[in-house]
Parts: sequence; structure tokens; C-alpha cells
Amino acid sequence: MLQDKQVALVTGGNRGIGYELVKQLASNGFKVIMTSRNSEKGHAAMQKLTGLGLDVSFIVMDVEDKKSIRQAAITINNQFGRLDVLINNAGVYLDEGEKLLTMDSVMLEKTMATNFFGVYHVIRSFIPLMEKHDYGRIINISSSYGAMREMSRQGVGAYKLSKLALNGLTQLIATEMKGNIKINAVDPGWVSTDMGGPSAPITPEQSAASILWLATIGPDGPQGGFFRGQEQIDW
Repeated sequence: MLQDKQVALVTGGNRGIGYELVKQLASNGFKVIMTSRNSEKGHAAMQKLTGLGLDVSFIVMDVEDKKSIRQAAITINNQFGRLDVLINNAGVYLDEGEKLLTMDSVMLEKTMATNFFGVYHVIRSFIPLMEKHDYGRIINISSSYGAMREMSRQGVGAYKLSKLALNGLTQLIATEMKGNIKINAVDPGWVSTDMGGPSAPITPEQSAASILWLATIGPDGPQGGFFRGQEQIDW
């Protein structure tokens, strides 16, 4: 029965790592909701997965639009009454080859709007669904580019700052979590997606598998950590 299944939400779930996360969660018995800002692409991805017999649904949600996020949270609360796993996967990488001080400032603003503020508003809107049942697992898809040591190296400054801020957000929210709700960040590695490019050594399938253990950790599992694979790494 539906209420016996855990419900998971994956933002940006219509392609790349997000699509694989949806597929693998559904293959492991979750009811999975994928979101995308593009209705046509989202529905196409959902139909591909439901055609495999997987329990996947789709909701339009633009993580840059607070109204869109709030409406998605209302819809999921009305339909399922719960959310057990939230994976903040949606992200942009816009500034390769650009310098922070000479790029169009809109590039930095858009990167922060998606990669940082989007995650912040999604968590704020969906955490009440976890608090209702005193259970939740939140996974923020970050990057090794967000590690503090990367700030002393030139390049992709907008992306690096957005992931640095996301890492800080993960730690700060962890200090505010009560009960059996856990939040962690992961570095998926260099993955062969539209963002990572075809020469990346890690497949989306491999990357998703290395992330999803955090979706099912027990009450003694990590809180406020940064992981690559199942190994904790430095902020």
C-alpha cells in the first residue's frame, strides 16, 4: 500500500545523476517524485521510468521560484502526507573559463539562486513534512569544488562559491535538526553528464549508487558530514 512506502523527492531528476537517483530509489522500493522546471522533459523522463514498472511521478518545480517550491510542497503533502528522503540535486555550472571579477554578475547571481538559495528554500518548504513523522534524510549534492582549499585556486568562482555556501548551509542546518532527521552533503565526483562532459570517468549509475546509502542510514548514521562514496572528506 502507498502509505507503507517511503516517499523520496529528487530535484532536477529528469537527467544525469538526478535521473539515476530516481531510478535507483524506485528500484529499491521507494515512491519517487522527480522534479524539473521543464514540464515536457520531466514527463518524458517519468514515462520512461514508469515504463520499466517503477513507482515514479513528476511535479514541475523551479528551484529559483519560491512560489513554485511552496506549491510543490502543498501538492506532495496533499497526495502523500509525508516525505522521507529529499535529494537536492538540481544545479547549474555556468562559469567555466570566466573570472569572478570580470564575468557578467548575472552569472554569479543565477548560480547562487539555483545552487544555494534554491536548496535553502526547498529545505524550508519540505522539512515540515519530515517533522510530522520525526523522520527524514536530506542529501545535498555538492562538489569538491566547494571545499575551502579550492578557494585559493582561480577558476569557476561562481560555481565554487555556490557549493562552498551549500556546504556551510548543510552544517548549519544539521545543528538545528531535532529528532531523527539527518542532513549531509556529497561530492558525486566527476560524472559523465551534460555538466561533467563525456570524458568524465564516473558514470551516473556509479555516482548514484555511491550517494544513496545516505538515504537509508539509521538513527546512528552521520549528521552534517561531507562524503565522497562512503568516505567522509574535509570541508
